[in-house]
Amino acid sequence: MQPFGRSWYGGVGSGVPFLPEPQAAACQAVRPRESLASFWCGMREVPVLGGLARVRGVHLAAVVTVAASLVLVGFGVAGAAPAAPQAFRPPAIKHVWVIQLENESYSQTFGDPSADPYLAKTLRSMGALLENYYSIGHNSLDNYIAEVTGQSPDSDTQQDCPVWVPFTAGAKETGPYHQLVGNGCIYPKSVTTLGNQLSAKHLTWAAFMQDMGNVPSRDHTTETKQGPACGHPAVGSADPTQKATAKDQYAARHEGFMYFESVIGNQAYCDAHILSFQPLLKDLSKASTTPNFSWVTPNLCNDGHDKPCANGQPGGLTSIEAFLKLWVPRILHSPAYKDGGMLFITFDESSTTTAASCCGEISGISASHPNVAEPGLTGPGGGKVGAIVLSPFIKPGTVSTVDYNHYSLLRSIEDIFGLSHLGDAAMPQVKSFGPDVYTKR
Repeated sequence: MQPFGRSWYGGVGSGVPFLPEPQAAACQAVRPRESLASFWCGMREVPVLGGLARVRGVHLAAVVTVAASLVLVGFGVAGAAPAAPQAFRPPAIKHVWVIQLENESYSQTFGDPSADPYLAKTLRSMGALLENYYSIGHNSLDNYIAEVTGQSPDSDTQQDCPVWVPFTAGAKETGPYHQLVGNGCIYPKSVTTLGNQLSAKHLTWAAFMQDMGNVPSRDHTTETKQGPACGHPAVGSADPTQKATAKDQYAARHEGFMYFESVIGNQAYCDAHILSFQPLLKDLSKASTTPNFSWVTPNLCNDGHDKPCANGQPGGLTSIEAFLKLWVPRILHSPAYKDGGMLFITFDESSTTTAASCCGEISGISASHPNVAEPGLTGPGGGKVGAIVLSPFIKPGTVSTVDYNHYSLLRSIEDIFGLSHLGDAAMPQVKSFGPDVYTKR
């Protein structure tokens, strides 16, 4: 019998904590049959090592013998059969909000709390800090698209689509992660978004875009009962929202849904889901009027993108702090949040001087990113940005060191609502948030 190698079960930098070899053997012997990269056993995450019949040359009978002995020595109740470990299930979260900010590396925010004490100290103390949370590319738009569809960057989305060109004619989704091959900004109707998934399951969603419709001629919004909606350039035209004005600091590229014909191809559908901030407070007043999923994008000043801002405000982290101090309490005090809510706050990308990555993002053309060799322009990723997660299901002061990225966010939201995994959210290296995040059940 070959000895169990400690290195098989994780370690520093792997995102998988060490599990004592005999316990790991027991877990592997009774692991679920689903095709999983890892599963939770005895409050530890265990990687799947392969088939059930053999584990690195060790016969299953030998492994089961070890498992049985562990039952007698404290891994379970003496004399009881070992319970089969179950794949981790997220808590019963009913409402999710995402607030996305702009262009700050982890070292500039959570690594220097004096620069943003409300985000890096106050909010951190109230929930979970994800220390090793990464963006997936540069510049902005490819990150926003990844978070709501799992589609990886192409050369147009990397450049933020100053002209709204449709995707390459005849482009098809290929490979195990259903990536659309080609280049362009507007994805065909065949490509599904998180919003489409939610609608298909009769769940509600909305993207709230600050300043959208302040100047309707600039933003090309539709006027609805809920206020301005579905503001985007005509397909094939230049994007006038690339630069802020004093009266209107809305940026279409800071939200991913409208780059998909599955959303904007139906005007009524787009009008119902892509909204300004006008209905946000009213929606928060009751759990029944709060969408199951809400995307919240500040304007170009309040998300920190501009510094100084077109309206004379300081921008950067100063304006980020002011925005969060206003809107985070409104969300946390809402009936929907108190009844099983989760608020996620992160940045789209780090400084463009870094292209660090995690979770299977590597340099070179691959099945996960077939359109560009370097999702981060100069490397495989968009750098470490960190994230804050707030929820009644999270103990205050939680810190997770597990590697996550924007695809992990999408996968986690899909798991919360019982949806399939889109695009690169289905990669085996991409993890959903687990008991390292949801620390209060």
